[in-house]
Amino acid sequence: MFAVKAAQHVLAVKDLEKTESYFLDKLGFSVRFRVDGWSFVSLGGFHVMLGHCPDELPASDTHEHSYFAYVNCEGINEIYCDYQLRGAEIFQAISDKPWGLREFGVATPEGHRIMFGEDIDPSGN
Repeated sequence: MFAVKAAQHVLAVKDLEKTESYFLDKLGFSVRFRVDGWSFVSLGGFHVMLGHCPDELPASDTHEHSYFAYVNCEGINEIYCDYQLRGAEIFQAISDKPWGLREFGVATPEGHRIMFGEDIDPSGN
């Protein structure tokens, strides 16, 4: 039977060291391994491959296309507070959405954007 174990996203970045540091220091990721211009980082089951691509268009220049991941999670209030304390760039404050999710968004120094969302308990508990 088919099953997805995890998702791994690939990002082209101009400054690998700065971007990796942001993921580690501001977003709480850990390094899985590094190899020849690549850094493989993870936050639980959320995996990102950062590739050094100095000649690529920066994500910030793609505007709305700079979103690369939506992370469905639990404990969203805790991670939001943690990211505030760490100084992560929060481009969308946490709020309850009419589509049944509590969401917020962060951006990397090069403009890649990640949304975090948690299902809202319809009972209000």
